[in-house]
Amino acid sequence: MDYDAILQIAVHIARDAGTLVRDAFPHSQLAHIGLKGAVNPVTEMDTAAEALIVARLRAALPDHRILAEEGGGDVVTQDPIWLIDPLDGTNNFAHGFPHVGISLALLVEGRPVVGVIHDPLRGETFAAAGGGATLDGQPIHVSDTHDLGSAFLATGFPYDRRTAPDNNTARLDHFLRRSLGVRRAGAAVLDLAYVACGRFDGFWEIRLKPWDVAAGVLLVQQAGGKVTDFVGGDDYLSGEFIVASNGRLHEQMLRVIREGAGAPRPDERNAECGMRNAEW
Repeated sequence: MDYDAILQIAVHIARDAGTLVRDAFPHSQLAHIGLKGAVNPVTEMDTAAEALIVARLRAALPDHRILAEEGGGDVVTQDPIWLIDPLDGTNNFAHGFPHVGISLALLVEGRPVVGVIHDPLRGETFAAAGGGATLDGQPIHVSDTHDLGSAFLATGFPYDRRTAPDNNTARLDHFLRRSLGVRRAGAAVLDLAYVACGRFDGFWEIRLKPWDVAAGVLLVQQAGGKVTDFVGGDDYLSGEFIVASNGRLHEQMLRVIREGAGAPRPDERNAECGMRNAEW
């Protein structure tokens, strides 16, 4: 399989979907904003961008399976499979906050081999397919920060944060006290892309989905960084517990999570993860 050629197909599709998103921004041009949950909006642009991506992938790569956030594609997990987030940061988009991303990742044998994250409002395209990570065609690398006290970090909060016992705020408190700063901008795909290009030194989050993290995981790894779950293992593609860093800070970040009682025991981790790496 020619991953470089597939990457170029994915880049073109992501940019075309980005044109739809950019032309519909800001939110005043939207006809409908709905809710999938108490704090989980969905707009007509989520479904329109997804429909474009799914149709274009099926036309270009008819033998590939597709799993997309809004229900488009195939509800199957055979290889090769695309994981699609057509509009990460929907809450931002719906409120005219210009920070959203489009993510496409191809998985083969349970691991991402092609990844594209496109920012339609800034016109930036992050891409990787085994030969390093790029931003608009230029190589990118993770940061060189070695000390957590000098680290610029990112995180987010789950959609059940109003009711869940663990809503990530305790970990946020621990990291705020030990880092240079923490940002919560509301688009996990861009958080991971920013770790890959050195804008952030590290990122952690809970209860994401595979389509939120797959492309970003590949970008971070190809840019020289490290990705694990909260106990330092490889159960991160579920998005349930994920830490991404420049590698130099990784053990320090895991230590803060452990000290803050934020790392689940293995039995808890196995029970909570809705989609394990082994399933891909």
